[in-house]
Amino acid sequence: MEGVASIALLPSGAISGHFIRLPDSICYGLQGTPISCERECSRGEDYRLIKLTIIDFKSKKEKVLVVVCRGHDAARIQNIDHLHGWEDDIVALVEKEHGNQKVLFSFECETLKADKDAEDHIIKYMPNLRGLDAVVNIGKMCITGINLNEDDEPRGDN
Repeated sequence: MEGVASIALLPSGAISGHFIRLPDSICYGLQGTPISCERECSRGEDYRLIKLTIIDFKSKKEKVLVVVCRGHDAARIQNIDHLHGWEDDIVALVEKEHGNQKVLFSFECETLKADKDAEDHIIKYMPNLRGLDAVVNIGKMCITGINLNEDDEPRGDN
């Protein structure tokens, strides 16, 4: 699945937004909560783990995975390369609860909106986040390995 995503980064570190799969304009919800990891402090503030839920509004199916946010304003979100020992603690817990299906996920911010531009975008497209002082990232997103519309079996062609 390829398309465009609009992601609001909240002051708490959580993310909320939507992904529009192109060319058929199917909308999916994105909800992410930060995962605290005390083991790796050398990566700095611009490296955060997120428990991300991808929601298909039509079928009500969800897929949960752990991704890494890089960039101060969550400019890049992708699968985790290597967690230097966190795998057993963090990823294993999510996989135990939600399954260990291999999903490839990437987001690259092309437009960053802050202050009034971000609030105007939020009012228009994410009104439930109004007044939360979020920044908004808009860019290309690619998700491979899930098909929430039909079943939960991995597919290489979506």
